[in-house]
Amino acid sequence: MKLYTKTGDEGQTGLIGGTRVLKNNPRIEAYGTVDELNAFIGSLWVQKIPEDTRLFLQQIQFQLFTIGSNLATDRDATSLKTASVVAEEDILSLEKQIDEMDLQLPPLQYFVLPGGTTATATAHICRTITRRAERRVLDLMETGLAIDALVIKYLNRLSDYFFALSRYLSVKEGVEEFYWKHDK
Repeated sequence: MKLYTKTGDEGQTGLIGGTRVLKNNPRIEAYGTVDELNAFIGSLWVQKIPEDTRLFLQQIQFQLFTIGSNLATDRDATSLKTASVVAEEDILSLEKQIDEMDLQLPPLQYFVLPGGTTATATAHICRTITRRAERRVLDLMETGLAIDALVIKYLNRLSDYFFALSRYLSVKEGVEEFYWKHDK
């Protein structure tokens, strides 16, 4: 089997269920942004980070594939597969990680600016791409497409996770955070 299929040469791609849509369809934009996030997580994964964080990032990457397949499923043509379902436990797992990191962080008094180290800056990039993915999913909802509430909740919590992770990595690496301080 060849890597290229030529089925997208005219600007269309297939959803799970067989429906063909343009590659700039809002649904493709949504799960394409989730895919972009996954790639940036891979960039973070190869940097100098604690091993337990690396392992948790892999779990997130698996979960993002779940979300991507959820968003790519045309439920008018086929049913959602078990592998495409986000569960409440997935969100609780993120919250547990956030809480554990937060215990090791100084109180937040100012807005944190991205920077510090390559790993902390990449965590901020992951946070902002997660927010964009969340917005793209909400765009789908506005078109009337049924979206699982747990997909939105997971993405919302995931952006919180990346914010906490950026701060946690700064502390672990002994790097001072950059703050926005409004002096007026």
